[in-house]
Amino acid sequence: MVTSTHEASHRLFQEHPEALAPVFEALGLPPPSKENFDELSPDATEIRPLERRVDTVLRFAPDMGEHFLLAVESQTKKDPDKARSWSYYVAYLCAKYDLPVVLVAVCRDRATAKWAMGPFECAVASWPTQTTRPIVLGPQTVPEVTDEATVARRPALAVLSAIVHSESRRAPAILEAVVRGLLSFEPDVTKYWFEMVEVGLESTPTRKHWRTLMQDVITHFPGHRTLFEEKYLEGMADGKAEGKAEGEARGEAKGVLRVLEVRGLVITDAVRERIAACTDLTLLNDWLDRAGTVERAEDLFTPGTGATEPTKN
Repeated sequence: MVTSTHEASHRLFQEHPEALAPVFEALGLPPPSKENFDELSPDATEIRPLERRVDTVLRFAPDMGEHFLLAVESQTKKDPDKARSWSYYVAYLCAKYDLPVVLVAVCRDRATAKWAMGPFECAVASWPTQTTRPIVLGPQTVPEVTDEATVARRPALAVLSAIVHSESRRAPAILEAVVRGLLSFEPDVTKYWFEMVEVGLESTPTRKHWRTLMQDVITHFPGHRTLFEEKYLEGMADGKAEGKAEGEARGEAKGVLRVLEVRGLVITDAVRERIAACTDLTLLNDWLDRAGTVERAEDLFTPGTGATEPTKN
């Protein structure tokens, strides 16, 4: 089953492979540069009905030095079947691309991380035909980033630290440093990293602490019930009981207002009335899209949005 943690790790390593620095340290290699990676298909399916898919497959191809593949898998619990799949992934990718493969397992709890280190052997008696030994990114191997200067300098590693240590007693200190450090970036960059952390924290108790810290930056990450999305859905739910067409418009309007409120923007009576009175769903959708980014509530009504407000009867 694909979880939010899986997707966050998938996005993190695809878009910011520099987060794999602890892996390169374990290999005795210098920290990697993003420019040396390219993404490969995660599909490891042959001509057979069983689908096999790795979370992320990256090719490390520097101008000088050895080229190899990194197969990254998120693992939230011990799973003997997954251990067998990992052996298959490594053998298949090595044969397909004719390159050595490093398997990386990302784990949030110590017991799973210890198990994931293996080794996993295909053996008869004392003869191992194949041995799979992942490099594990877990609480034992990823540093606890509690310094905001480090967060600002290495945001990808800091986000990985927040996700991997989400079940640690040090998690609150890590999250607080991550928030302070990420606020040093431009707003759009901050929003991107904030949502990456929230999705990665999934349903852990730590996520509640994170959501308290990130009240000032509300954005949308579809399908994962982030704060922006929940405020919108609450507004829609309120409107459902009020009749289909009119109820949808009122629900959409309430969603717009709730996003503005959660962001702490000042909403004058005139703005509130204008939003509440609107029945044009196209216009309300446009306002909702922009409610998470405008600097003032009044900016929702700036011309040039591609929608025009209907004339009131």
